[in-house]
Amino acid sequence: MAGGNKRQVNEPEPRPIIVKKIIVDGHGGHHGGAWKVAYADFVTAMMAFFLLMWLLGATTEQQRKGLADYFTPTLVEMKEGSAGSNGLLGGDSMEGKENYPTSGGQGNLSITIPKDTTGVKDKGAQDRKQRREKDMAQFKAVKAQIEAKLASNPALRKFAKNIRFTETREGLRIDLIDQADFAMFGMGTDRLLPQARALVSEVAKVIAGVPNDVIVRGHTDGLPYTSGRSMNNWMLSSARAEATRKAFSDLGIPNARFAKIEGVADRDPYVAGDIYDPRNRRMSVILAWSAGSAMPDEGDVEADAPEDKAAIAARDNPSTRLKQNIAQFDMGGTSLPSGATVINAQPEGMATGKVGKKH
Repeated sequence: MAGGNKRQVNEPEPRPIIVKKIIVDGHGGHHGGAWKVAYADFVTAMMAFFLLMWLLGATTEQQRKGLADYFTPTLVEMKEGSAGSNGLLGGDSMEGKENYPTSGGQGNLSITIPKDTTGVKDKGAQDRKQRREKDMAQFKAVKAQIEAKLASNPALRKFAKNIRFTETREGLRIDLIDQADFAMFGMGTDRLLPQARALVSEVAKVIAGVPNDVIVRGHTDGLPYTSGRSMNNWMLSSARAEATRKAFSDLGIPNARFAKIEGVADRDPYVAGDIYDPRNRRMSVILAWSAGSAMPDEGDVEADAPEDKAAIAARDNPSTRLKQNIAQFDMGGTSLPSGATVINAQPEGMATGKVGKKH
């Protein structure tokens, strides 16, 4: 028995036993390929994220707006289901919206345009608002500077009561007002008095620092001139306005900034109840609103753009509305297509018997 395991002389050498294990399922773990797909998706998402971060930091507001508008989808919707176009009796009502009983089932194409990404109606309205806010800030600064100059000058401090600031539809109006103890001009002349010239000089130094146009308007009281003289309040107010403009020009304000020089005599009194009050004699220096930023009418939240006004006028045109009503209620389908011409139409007036004889 001890030698039973010995190989005989003619017996072949024993072969090794190899065990092969085949696993049908379960190729996961670190030997699988699913993680590679997930990792590739993660790397792609991170690349897109960093690309987005780079675009946000390397582009301007206008460029970002253009990109947003490009990728914002435009919704196009075909108005079907009208006039029985989608089968027997497909239309819901002869008078229903977007249902045309005689249109042959052609339907209507409706395009919805996305709003501006800035959230406002149009960029023009936003620009007008920004310019107006900038002007208002400048007007406030001008008022504060003039008041500070008058307060710091002992010789002009008493004239602080002779200057008034009013924000109007034209702009910031600075009124230099006469009183019983103060006059800007010599009696009945356009000659600036020394104290008035000093006051005008302080105003000119401040408004020279802003770019807005300047309007100069002269006012007088209601006292008439003696009959027979060649001067009247209209001529006097205009001459005083020109004298004030010349003083501003001599103090460094270029002529290109003067938008209007006018005299209105006593037609716009400061004290409406008494046209002879000396306070009605005044000079109005107006810093105009910048282009496109004029104050809207009272009650208007925002002034409409010209293209908006044109579109509204076209929409509300009576002839346009009449044609739309005729097309909507053309029950017999007898209306001619757009652009069609009747080649055998009778001369105008023939049908009614009103064609006149040729003379």
